[in-house]
Amino acid sequence: MKLLSLRRASALDILKKQHLSSESHLNGKHTWIIQYLSQVMKSANRDPIVKILGPGYGTVEGEDMSMLRLLEKVKKDDDPETEIKMKISLLLQQLDMQLLNSSLKHISREVRLTPTSVKNEVELLKHFSGKREDTVLESLEYTSDYEFSNGCRAPPWRQVHGEICYLIVKPHDTNPLFITCSTAGVFLNGGREKEKDDIKYERKSDIYKDLVTFLRERSPKFLENMAKQEYTFFEEPVHEKQQHLEIVDTEDSGQSQKFYDCSEKNVFEKMKSPPVKGKPINKKLEPSLKWKDIGLAGSQDAAKKDIKEEKEVRPVSHELKKKASIISSGSVKAQSAAKRKVSEKSEEASESSSESEEDEEQPERHQEGNTDLPSEYWQIQKLVKYLKGGNQTATVIALCSMRDFNLAQETCQLAIRDVGGLEVLINLLDTEDVKCKIGSLKILKEISQNSQIRRTIADLGGLQIMVNILDSPDKDLKCLAAETIANVAKFKRARRTVRQHGGITRLVGLLDCVSMGLANPTPSQAKDIEIARCGALALWSCSKSTKNKEAIRKAGGIPLLAQLLKSPHVSMLTPVVGTLQECASEPSYRLAIKTERGMIENLVKNLSSENQELQMHCASAIFKCAEDEETRDLVRQHGGLQPLATLLSNSENKELLAAVTGAIWKCAISRENVTKFREFKVIETLVGLLTDQPEEVLVNVVGALGECCQEPINRAIIRKCAGIPPLVNLLTGTNQALLVNVTKAVGSCAAEPENMMIIDRLDGVRLLWSLLKNPHPDVQASAAWAICPCIENAKDAGEMVRSFVGGLELIVNLLKSEHKEVLASVCAAITNIAKDEENLAVITDHGVVPLLSRLANTNNDKLRRHLAEAISRCCMWGSNRIAFGETKAVAPLVHYLKSHDTAVHRATAQALYQLSEDPNNCITMHENGVVKLLLGMVGSTDEILQEAAAGCIANIRRLALATEKAKYG
Repeated sequence: MKLLSLRRASALDILKKQHLSSESHLNGKHTWIIQYLSQVMKSANRDPIVKILGPGYGTVEGEDMSMLRLLEKVKKDDDPETEIKMKISLLLQQLDMQLLNSSLKHISREVRLTPTSVKNEVELLKHFSGKREDTVLESLEYTSDYEFSNGCRAPPWRQVHGEICYLIVKPHDTNPLFITCSTAGVFLNGGREKEKDDIKYERKSDIYKDLVTFLRERSPKFLENMAKQEYTFFEEPVHEKQQHLEIVDTEDSGQSQKFYDCSEKNVFEKMKSPPVKGKPINKKLEPSLKWKDIGLAGSQDAAKKDIKEEKEVRPVSHELKKKASIISSGSVKAQSAAKRKVSEKSEEASESSSESEEDEEQPERHQEGNTDLPSEYWQIQKLVKYLKGGNQTATVIALCSMRDFNLAQETCQLAIRDVGGLEVLINLLDTEDVKCKIGSLKILKEISQNSQIRRTIADLGGLQIMVNILDSPDKDLKCLAAETIANVAKFKRARRTVRQHGGITRLVGLLDCVSMGLANPTPSQAKDIEIARCGALALWSCSKSTKNKEAIRKAGGIPLLAQLLKSPHVSMLTPVVGTLQECASEPSYRLAIKTERGMIENLVKNLSSENQELQMHCASAIFKCAEDEETRDLVRQHGGLQPLATLLSNSENKELLAAVTGAIWKCAISRENVTKFREFKVIETLVGLLTDQPEEVLVNVVGALGECCQEPINRAIIRKCAGIPPLVNLLTGTNQALLVNVTKAVGSCAAEPENMMIIDRLDGVRLLWSLLKNPHPDVQASAAWAICPCIENAKDAGEMVRSFVGGLELIVNLLKSEHKEVLASVCAAITNIAKDEENLAVITDHGVVPLLSRLANTNNDKLRRHLAEAISRCCMWGSNRIAFGETKAVAPLVHYLKSHDTAVHRATAQALYQLSEDPNNCITMHENGVVKLLLGMVGSTDEILQEAAAGCIANIRRLALATEKAKYG
């Protein structure tokens, strides 16, 4: 202690002697002084806490001598109290260790997020996001594209709070979520401010450990779709299960190859780890079939094959040698599959489909052990071995025996695939033996109902061989090949393969059947009819691709389909009409169906068939073709409206109901058809379908009612049938197509004052106004159009509009939209809103004048008309006339008078008349030649146009006279 005192004194003496004159010099010296003092203190007190609190709190390693001292004290003193103290001390020390260990476990679980982990999770979720219904999210975006050097995207003043980035996530079933990712976890923030586009950083939810956990809690659809994905996000594979290494066709699944690379890496890492004790693996770990198919396991297979050939030496016939050479070529075909995929990727970008993938890749199911497999599995595998090693006779017998099994059962299908039977069956198609080909095709036709099997067939090049078989003279082979193609071509890549190898032209050629009209065909003629049916089946599957539709048309398929449409056989009509309704999405097909003699008539006739599938396809074809007025008239002339009305009563079959209501919707665009539907009591039936129906039916039902509502008598019918409340209730939905049709129907009903009272009582106008916030422009436009009749027919429209908080500002801001239909509808709504002087004053304060003026330079006549009407109404407040002149809106309006639309002339003349009340506007009009254009309209039969044109000319003339009088006295 004396030494410590001496050192402290010496240090103080040094400080006194080192008194510095300047403050800057002092700052330069203070660092080494502090370092010196600290060294002195440490050398004297290695553990100052022991000095202060006692030896029980020693922190320097090897210095804790408290227990030894206590033990020595107990030995010296036999006092029982000292022994009790020692026991208590030991218990307390044990408790301290337990608490410390517990705290360490708790802290170790709290893994803090890093910018890299957040970025990886976001990129992973992006790969599984998109507009499709089976994706986990609709979209996921950063709020900022700039990334700092540390990987964060949050601004620096937020990074100090641990925040990494901000995300905008759009699930399928909820509104967009504004999310903050920080080192502490993921939570919901306050979103964006409307005016400044700034983020509200305050936390609005609990903190979750990662983004996936957060979305699982917030979106049931996310949780549901994530469970359907082929790969799990974070779950590790169990070691005791057999590992299957698979490569997925990114071309069909639409998922990124990058994620597969990660997945494959993880699988290989898990393969290296030892199996769990007590559960030995019976099966060998080997690549799954998909890896074999693309040649990745070629060397392994070759080695196994050499060993097998050495063990099994037997005499081989000439036929068997030939067959063995064909089978051995399978690996070459498999290796070429990967090359084909690479070459086809460039075309994938331009390939489109009329509907989503019909069958998604299903996760492969493998049995855990041999005990769970039925006996058929092993029997089929034995037959496949005979196929591989037997002669021609044994091959035929094995094929026949295989057909005795229930090949529709998945176990039997996968048994053939698992043992390599698909390669053998496909290679048998290259032999010259017709019996082997027929037997192989019959099996392939049955098992290709399985989505995994048909993808494997496509990978092995089976489609190309089947397309070539279509040229065979054997009719049975043609039928079987076409039917198998129909089963396999259920996904995009297979359809493209058929087209690229000339399959569409060959299939169209199968439709040319001269025996179709015969009453009693011979067996040969009946086989020709069967070939045509199988060709139609294959074309039906292929017609889901846009390019295939064009290929069918160029190959002359439409006249042949029209000829087959006259067939009396339902089995023939179903694929023919199915192909036509798929192709009817293309304008060229709709034109051909309309002009080709008898096609509409036969479609209408088959609506009365007893087969519901055929009825559905006929109604669907009419639904797509009835966009054209001439087609709608043909449907009516051939008596198609009555069977459509009758089919509405079949509400059990939802697919048929959707097709029928769609056909009624499109046919109702013609007023003559609406009159017929009213006679058939269709409107009352449609009102009854407004509840408890799927969305695809509701879209069509409401669309049909919207068209029928164009006539006053039908609006009254809907009111009497209590149809307005369910229509208003549908305004709260989320389906875009349904909202567009509902708003149109409600707007049409609002044209009747009695209906408007019901809509107002049900708060329908407020619901319509809220749809102006919908992100889809079509919904915004339809809602704005519906608001117009509501304002016109409401009792106290001005007060009703003002009661909507922020409603006027919302509709004025929609004038900033880039969509012409939205702008036209909003201008029409503003025209009606501006009829109330108080509302006109409010929208003027919100800047309606410059926004309307900005739209003046447009060539769209629909927008011109409603814009001119809105300007005309807005001129009636304050100095708006002068403001329109100052914002350069007058000169473009003059050019509207050159339009060929008389409605544009009338609205423009009214707007110019109001603007001509300002002298400067009169000068601008005169300079742009308005007088000559208006003089021709003074003699119009339209009194409103006539009066407005004359009034504008009079204002200009009065200004000219006043100018001359002022000039010449």
